[in-house]
Amino acid sequence: MEIHLDLKRTPFSLDHTLSCGQTFRWEKQGDWWVGVVGDTVTKIQQYEDVLVIEVSSKQDGEDFVWRYFRLGDDLLNVYREIMKDRHVVESVNRFHGLRLVRQEPWECLISYLCATNKSIPAIRQMVANLCRRFGERIWFKGEEFFGFPKPDVLAKANLHELRLCGLGYRTEWIRETSRFLGEGHFSLEALKDMQYETAKKELMKLPGVGPKVADCVLLFSLDKLEAFPIDVWMKRVVLGYYSTHFKPEFVAKVQAKKGLSTSEYTIIYAFGRAYFGDSLGYAQEYLYHNKRCASGV
Repeated sequence: MEIHLDLKRTPFSLDHTLSCGQTFRWEKQGDWWVGVVGDTVTKIQQYEDVLVIEVSSKQDGEDFVWRYFRLGDDLLNVYREIMKDRHVVESVNRFHGLRLVRQEPWECLISYLCATNKSIPAIRQMVANLCRRFGERIWFKGEEFFGFPKPDVLAKANLHELRLCGLGYRTEWIRETSRFLGEGHFSLEALKDMQYETAKKELMKLPGVGPKVADCVLLFSLDKLEAFPIDVWMKRVVLGYYSTHFKPEFVAKVQAKKGLSTSEYTIIYAFGRAYFGDSLGYAQEYLYHNKRCASGV
């Protein structure tokens, strides 16, 4: 299947989108990006304005691509909203066409619980281990893949089995969160209809979910473009590029320590919302990716 894009109206770069660290189950194999979304294997490549797609299920590949890669987002308007200084302009020019992806919320939640205090390669390994051990096997074009494990499967797993996936202290968070969802005590889909702040408070009721994990789930799977995940890279971005927007004593205090308290996170978020507006989630991803790449990571 092929999809032809008008890149002047719908900018899109598959490479930038899938290499920017927002999702963990895609790999570049030659010209193809290969990934598993839920229980569907997808192979996709881009030649200028043409996307070539192969999927393992009977779902509509074109519909999947438009939905998953958020091709309906008016990226040109997003650029107009967020390109307020040379740092964002540089990031957008370097990674033009990078789009946020719309992940499956359950997979996104568990992936970002794994991401706590871990590098992207380590996160990818933990997620791959979970899928290999607890996911359903999928065969596609003679290759073996694994779907993402369902909540009830992880809820029934014993701690030893989960620890074998390299989860460390995240093990109990993941099992307890799986129980919440597997037993029907929590609905991720219901969060889509809530205001950002309300949805964030609900997410943070789950084991191990702090402000950063909540913002990642809201931004990358629940259509809350006003989310602004603040990790170590974004802390460096904000304090390095935008320090004049904060009191000097606040900057000194935050620079002197590794993490952020909830109140400090809230202060930085408030700046981002006021400065970048409703599309600050896009500003975050461009600045984040540019900073990591500039640092050689």
